[in-house]
Amino acid sequence: MLSKAPPAATAATAMYNASAKDTNFALTHSRSIGSVSIRRRYNVFLCNSSSSSSRKVSPLLAVATGEQPSGVASLREAEKEKKSLGNRLRLGSLTEDGLSYKEKFVIRCYEVGINKTATIETIANLLQEVGGNHAQGVGFSTDGFATTTTMRKLHLIWVTARMHIEVYRYPAWSDVIEIETWVQGEGKVGTRRDWILKDYANGEVIGRATSKWVMMNEDTRRLQKVSDDVREEYLVFCPRTLRLAFPEENNNSLKKIPKLEDPAEYSRLGLVPRRSDLDMNKHVNNVTYIGWALESIPPEIIDTHELQAITLDYRRECQRDDIVDSLTSREPLGNAAGVEFKEINGYVSPKKDEQDLSRFMHLLRSAGSGLEINRCRTEWRKKPAKR
Repeated sequence: MLSKAPPAATAATAMYNASAKDTNFALTHSRSIGSVSIRRRYNVFLCNSSSSSSRKVSPLLAVATGEQPSGVASLREAEKEKKSLGNRLRLGSLTEDGLSYKEKFVIRCYEVGINKTATIETIANLLQEVGGNHAQGVGFSTDGFATTTTMRKLHLIWVTARMHIEVYRYPAWSDVIEIETWVQGEGKVGTRRDWILKDYANGEVIGRATSKWVMMNEDTRRLQKVSDDVREEYLVFCPRTLRLAFPEENNNSLKKIPKLEDPAEYSRLGLVPRRSDLDMNKHVNNVTYIGWALESIPPEIIDTHELQAITLDYRRECQRDDIVDSLTSREPLGNAAGVEFKEINGYVSPKKDEQDLSRFMHLLRSAGSGLEINRCRTEWRKKPAKR
């Protein structure tokens, strides 16, 4: 307790006062992004007195030092205050109708790759972030599973079955993007989450994405149909009419991915999950699969092209002790023209402006058992001229 260590307490208080002063200035200082002035304010109240009994301690300081805050029933209230700070500083909120969520992000230097623009992994991570923030914003769980009350009672979670991302222009370091997301029902077995990415400076759409999620029993790891009770809990937060990020007929997000058979043209064998690849649920993060799939792309493509679209079918969970092989082959022209794989949802001949696209099929499999972990398809366009 602070009363048992006066010198340390005094130092901690002085440091906190200085930090609070600087934080208050920084957060109340208005800065402009594009043409909109964004203001966030968080007032820290800390009153010092020569008497420790009369000193008021802020909830945040109580969390840091373990001291019981004055006028607060328990540390639970302090923790709630701490979370609300993150919500207030986050540049995101529900839209006016409450049926979608928008959030702005500044691209950081560590999110930029060799092309001096955000990587596809950065884009995918931001999609996950805004999806999670949306789920928390409407009152779903904060444990990483975005579960409803009924789902938690029945030990049910959402898992990703499919992800499709298209990027028309990659943002650069310090660019500000705005991402909008919403959820809809997807038949009896899952839900669909879509995203629209815009350049916040001019409103230009720079990317779109869609995903399919299915329900799984957390204990048995078996898929389960979405019950009416669960559906009623989340449908109240969904658009009343069907809204799609990809409304075009026969769009690429619908195309099935045939299995890539051996021998593959390119491979990268023996990939091992790192500790940093694990998410808060101790499974390999969905974004890690993207990096693994791209590990076996030939260097000449990486040097001259940039990723335009990626589709991933998640087949099996990957655990921290699994060893993964990444296989890649160029997609035969017949695939894209609807000749060899007519059942693949209406492939059509590539348009003239698509002739320069390079397409690849990918397979992630367990090195030990040979079982499929992920199927992937990518499209690459030639790099634009340097800025």
